[in-house]
Amino acid sequence: MAAVPQSLEELANVPKLTEWLDAHVPQLGTGPLRTALLHGGTSNVVLTLDRGARPMVLRRPPAVPPPGAEKGVLREARVLTALNGTNVPHPICHGSTDDVSVIGAPFYVMEKVDGWAPNLRDEKIYNEPPFDRMPYYYGIPYAIVDGLIALANVDYRAVGLADFGKPDHFLERQVDRWAGQLASYRQRYGYAGRELPGFAETEAWLRANVLRTGVTGIIHGDVGTPNMMFRHAPPPRLAAMIDWELSTIGDPMIDLGWFCGGLRDERFPDETAASALNDTTNFPTRQELARYYAAGTGRDVSDFDYFLILAKFKAGCVLEYKVAQAAAGILSKEVGAFFSRIVLGCFRETAAMIRRIQ
Repeated sequence: MAAVPQSLEELANVPKLTEWLDAHVPQLGTGPLRTALLHGGTSNVVLTLDRGARPMVLRRPPAVPPPGAEKGVLREARVLTALNGTNVPHPICHGSTDDVSVIGAPFYVMEKVDGWAPNLRDEKIYNEPPFDRMPYYYGIPYAIVDGLIALANVDYRAVGLADFGKPDHFLERQVDRWAGQLASYRQRYGYAGRELPGFAETEAWLRANVLRTGVTGIIHGDVGTPNMMFRHAPPPRLAAMIDWELSTIGDPMIDLGWFCGGLRDERFPDETAASALNDTTNFPTRQELARYYAAGTGRDVSDFDYFLILAKFKAGCVLEYKVAQAAAGILSKEVGAFFSRIVLGCFRETAAMIRRIQ
């Protein structure tokens, strides 16, 4: 039991944090600050904050952060603040700082969203009743795509994000960006690497088929049911899109490709995605959601296959860091094995898709 207060003290120095909150987040109240660990994942840490008014949450990187986590938390704060006043479901950001002297890491404070989130157990994602069964189960992906449509329709310049990313030649840079991150794990974690069947074939195809033109908008960067919160009462509706640490400015259809990668493909009914964490039997197909997205954004989705392959390539490169951390003893062997299967599935599925569409 003693380990919990000690870990909380390491994550949030209450006296210093209280002083900062007094100056920057008066909406939280003026009473004694009570904190609790809400989520202690490997990508971020979430603490609840309560001072007697309305409770909020604090997000910060973990003690051993993944690549870019410190920068990512501040990017999250900026994009969430920019989205205030839009119809994109998101948590309101009340304040942020890059001053690591407060709690030892950059952080931001946001509203505590009233809603439910799918949870991962036994290597599968489960929804809260009644959204774990038909007909509501079928509506969950549409609710997520509603959020993506709202996000794609935001004018990023008008909300103050003109310098948030580098949209010029965005798609041309993607392979180098994610392959470079994959290679960085060797130095960061002393990771020897491993054979990734399908990686080279996918990399070569993406380089040969890169799209020279695209649409520019805000990208969430990690779209999936675990990064969504839904309203409690049916029908399925988003309460907030959370976990924005990979957000940037570029072609937002990569978000749709990322989310749809684990879904069924109308053209290949015998194919199942080994990397999928959802039971997609009663989910709409990739193409159904692409048509729905097109209707809501006016977007041409004729190049959707490219985004499906690019998004799954990105996922494999990004998630290999968890395998590297497990090899370094930062994460458990069980966590490493779980993400190893997802990464291998990503590259195996992209290679198979390339062979089927050529």
